[in-house]
Amino acid sequence: MKRILILGCALIWAAGAGAAVAQIIGPGRSISDPPPIPRPPPPKAEVPPIPKLDALPTQRTVTTPRSSFGDRVNRCLNEAAAGGLNQADGASYSRSCAAARD
Repeated sequence: MKRILILGCALIWAAGAGAAVAQIIGPGRSISDPPPIPRPPPPKAEVPPIPKLDALPTQRTVTTPRSSFGDRVNRCLNEAAAGGLNQADGASYSRSCAAARD
């Protein structure tokens, strides 16, 4: 009789242990942590079209005309004066500024 009682208790304990294992929370986690955010889908890789040797270009590139060097220097000298630079600093500023401007 004792063996049947012990066997019955062992079976009941084994049946309940599976549900209890599922409720164990891992280290560094809390029961109030929200579920993780799903990862975004990976970006689509598209192969650009290969241009043909005989085909004419489809895009027209129009560049705006560049202002003259003198106009760019005058604009940069005005900026240097507005910034409070002296003549020597203003001259070096206007040289680098005019070369970099369009």
